[in-house]
Order: sequence, then C-alpha cells, then structure tokens
Amino acid sequence: MRWFRRKPNDRQVHERAAQQTAIVDDVRHRFGPHQPGSFQDQAHAVAGLLTGPAGLDAAAAIVHEFADSAHKEIQALAAALSRSLGYQFRVDRSNYRLLWQDAQADLRWPLFNLPGGLFPYIHVAAAVQVIGAHPKQTTTPDPLLAHLFELLDLTIAGWEFANVRVDTDGANLVTALITTTRALRMAMPKEPPLPTPIRDLMRRNNTINVHAPNAPHVVTTITPGRHLREVLLA
Repeated sequence: MRWFRRKPNDRQVHERAAQQTAIVDDVRHRFGPHQPGSFQDQAHAVAGLLTGPAGLDAAAAIVHEFADSAHKEIQALAAALSRSLGYQFRVDRSNYRLLWQDAQADLRWPLFNLPGGLFPYIHVAAAVQVIGAHPKQTTTPDPLLAHLFELLDLTIAGWEFANVRVDTDGANLVTALITTTRALRMAMPKEPPLPTPIRDLMRRNNTINVHAPNAPHVVTTITPGRHLREVLLA
C-alpha cells in the first residue's frame, strides 16, 4: 500500500499558528534590554525556546515583524526629516543604504526602540540562529531571506552612517545574519541574486573596531565586506 504525505488540515494550521503566536508573545515579554542578563545570554535562552516546527515559525515571525516594524518606523522618520529640511528623502526598502548615505546622522537609527518590544541583539539574534540551524525547514524562504538581508543592510548602515556604537553583540548579529542568509540561499532550489546593498558592501574593505558591550575598549575588529565575500561567494 502506498502512503502519501498528507497536507496539514485547517485545524492543524490554526493550531500551529496559535503556537507560533504564543511563543513570540512569551519571549517578547520575558526577555529584553530591561531584563537582567547580558544580551547574549538572553539570546541563547530565547533560542532554546524556539524549538520544533512552531518554534521555527516563531523565529521567522520575529524576523518578519521586526523588519516590517523597522520599515514603517524609518518611513515615518524620513518623512518627518523631509518636512523639517525641505528635502525629499526616499525610502527604498530593497536598499536602505541609499537613504542613509543621503541623510546620514540627520536620520535617527530606530532599531533599538521599535514598537512591539523586540530587540535586535536578543530576539532577532535568537531567531536568526534558529533559522540558520534549520534552513531547509523554513516555510517561507523567499520573504524571509529578503527580510534577513534588509536587517543586515540596516545594521551595517547604522554603523557607517548613523553613529551606532559597534559592540560584540552587534558584530555577532551581523556575523549570524551573513551565515544564515548563506544557509537559506543554499537550501532554496535556485539561489536568488544578492541584493544591491549587499553587493555594494562586498566591494568595500572597511575594517570597523568592535567594542566590549559595556566598556569603551576595543576587543576585536570586523570587516563586513570581506566577510560577506568569504561566506556568500563561497
């Protein structure tokens, strides 16, 4: 007798979606910059809760929500800056670097204070780690990959143009975003082309000092362009 894999029925889909929402809401309220513990320790704890299919769905939902929230906030900030300066700043979600190259420090980098309570070095870092560990099991790889690249673009643009302090938490997030986008692209039937801002970054060899999270001293350096080439073009 031949067995066929059954597609999930409506009840199963609903239950999995409810589990995903419950997981996201749980980690949203239990973890954050206002809670005790380093960002890295909290990220590890969050990743430990994003298990199984529902946990992987929750990880993807965190990335989607954070990217969408960032886009909405940046649109509002760019519009306000345009009104105050009398100059039209364009927001291209596929290439945020253009906006930051134009506005630079005049535009506030909002990723530490987005509505919704998700934090890049905790919730997003955990979600990226989980997705990178299970790239073939993701259910929406195309939009997920696009959002991961958006967050990579935004994070490095903040370093280069918006005076965002570069510490080990930020460097670890960038490293994880690079390796996870590679894993996700490799898991897809056909690797999509790299976005324009990522290709632009690959042409650069700027070495950036990386500071300790809670101290002024430099502990290491990172060269995003070289790292991107080594990982994404391997």
